[in-house]
Amino acid sequence: MSAQSKPLVRKLRCAVYTRKSSEEGLEQEFNSLHAQRGACEAYIASQRSEGWVLVRDQYDDGGISGGTLERPGLKRLLADIEDGLVDVVVVYKIDRLSRSLMDFFKLVEVFDRNGVTFVSVTQSFNTTTSGGRLMLNILLSFAQFEREVTGERIRDKIAASRRKGMWMGGSPPLGYVVKDRKLIENPEDATHVRWVFARFIEIGSATLLARELAERGVTTTKGHRIDKKFIYRMLNNRVYIGEAVHKGTSYPGEHAAIID
Repeated sequence: MSAQSKPLVRKLRCAVYTRKSSEEGLEQEFNSLHAQRGACEAYIASQRSEGWVLVRDQYDDGGISGGTLERPGLKRLLADIEDGLVDVVVVYKIDRLSRSLMDFFKLVEVFDRNGVTFVSVTQSFNTTTSGGRLMLNILLSFAQFEREVTGERIRDKIAASRRKGMWMGGSPPLGYVVKDRKLIENPEDATHVRWVFARFIEIGSATLLARELAERGVTTTKGHRIDKKFIYRMLNNRVYIGEAVHKGTSYPGEHAAIID
């Protein structure tokens, strides 16, 4: 290599993302989104020697909260990242990208999967450097901790509600409907359920019972044919005797029993 030669610098395509929560001032000729974009573009220009080039597509979200990922500009940015059109995401501040640590964690997963780095121009946060990656890992550790704590709280709440006999969601068993988050008996379907239990005691065959139900035109609440597997699940479902089950343990339910 001659003394005149310069090492080749890989071109890094930089996308600027801007966001403003309030719509106030967006109609002005120069607003907060313009200011954010101007600062980000100036930063990209300062890194030109490192191969940074601006992606001309604009990814702006005006009047949208950072507490949600349902943002048109952000969705377009993520789509272009998945298509391999972006190498670096540049924002004015981290909270422009997301105010939620959990949502930020999800975004970083997308970035990592596509080899994209992330820069906040006002907070010295740059994952193209080792220090920036260390800071990111610290943030993600907190995000993982928050996610695990949230999961534990949800599991504890479900367990406590089950122990109180409360209905915790999902499709209600045949014979019930959900009203105000409680199981309420559906008289017509409950009659079919009682007949199934009584008839099974008489004939002892789920196969024959499924055939008789088809002949009677009795179906699931979604209109599907009742087969023997469905019948066995019904016969073993303790909800019908007024109980709520959590991890194999039965508790008295808030709902009325269909089967005595």
